[in-house]
Amino acid sequence: MKSFIYDHSKEMLEMLKKLVNTDSGSYDKEGVDKVGQLLMEHFNNLGFIADVHENEKLGNNIVLRHQDARRPKFLIVAHMDTVFPKGTVDERPFSMEDGFAYGPGVIDMKASHVMLYYAMKALMEENVPAYKDVEIIFNSDEEIGTIGSRKLIEEKAKDKEYVLVLEPARPSGSFVSSRRGVGQYQLEIRGKSAHSGMNPEDGISAIEEMAHKIIELKTLEDPENGLNINIGLIEGGTSVNTVAPIAKAGIDVRISTQEQAAEIDEKIQKVCNESTVTGAELTLTGGINRPPMEFASSVGELVDIVLKEAESLGIEIDHIASGGGSDASFTAAMGIPTIDGMGPVGGKQHTEREYLVIDTLMERTTLFINVVRRLHKMYVNE
Repeated sequence: MKSFIYDHSKEMLEMLKKLVNTDSGSYDKEGVDKVGQLLMEHFNNLGFIADVHENEKLGNNIVLRHQDARRPKFLIVAHMDTVFPKGTVDERPFSMEDGFAYGPGVIDMKASHVMLYYAMKALMEENVPAYKDVEIIFNSDEEIGTIGSRKLIEEKAKDKEYVLVLEPARPSGSFVSSRRGVGQYQLEIRGKSAHSGMNPEDGISAIEEMAHKIIELKTLEDPENGLNINIGLIEGGTSVNTVAPIAKAGIDVRISTQEQAAEIDEKIQKVCNESTVTGAELTLTGGINRPPMEFASSVGELVDIVLKEAESLGIEIDHIASGGGSDASFTAAMGIPTIDGMGPVGGKQHTEREYLVIDTLMERTTLFINVVRRLHKMYVNE
């Protein structure tokens, strides 16, 4: 398997170049669908059949399974969208320098698409039937909260033994065995404008009310138990000499356990439904949109498989907890053993210097093949 992958390294980089040089920001339906079409063409050549779930505004979601598959035991999830708007490729297309590859989405997560395709191709070349036991989802909206594909992921995961999510490995090389949950809220406050010098008593300051709310929300934090609240965006007012008639805030919440989700949501709702400044009107939207991916004994068994296969290949690797969310959170919350960060190594995602460590594209493809083959032997009766 290892020799096959390294023999095809140039082809892998060519495929990666094509993917990276196709803009596919979350709201760029045309671009995301172009990436999906390219992936479908490749996988169709291997005998995989695509089930396209069409989306009117965002990119289509794609489910793939081999034509000889019957009841796949393992689900693999990889998103096609990036955070970069249309036109980014024209400004900084795919490039390689000193062992690194650069470009929009190169590590998050187009290198993983290449890894997955060549892993399936290698299994078929070696007549290892593990490729029949996987179902693949390429979804289009992970970067904006998996707003349209969550139900699809959960539907396809419910009868699976394990789920492997192909977010990139951490810059240290570690994969991810647990993640914090994520909540995002938007608070809008309506007041009443008035001249700050002539008749301030007639005004209702939305900014003053927002100041109270920020302080109240921060008191809900419990950092020692992994519960954090960040008010990361604020806007409001119309001019410096006007009592502010409106204020808005974006609120980010991070949780570590499922129990915290309902509790913190209730507390935030309570804070944001009661005004301190008389007459201020508050509107809260949003909520907890990604449950935490908690570590469990069944996850530990899957982690051990990855560590043992890495050791057999001479790869130094570890697993970590991550503060960010991903699609792994949804399947983990269903009680299905899930690991994440199974892609190649890179970093600086969502920035102009996003990079892939090129050698790890081949290295982690080989590791991924061995993990899928091991799972096939353990859980599928020939």
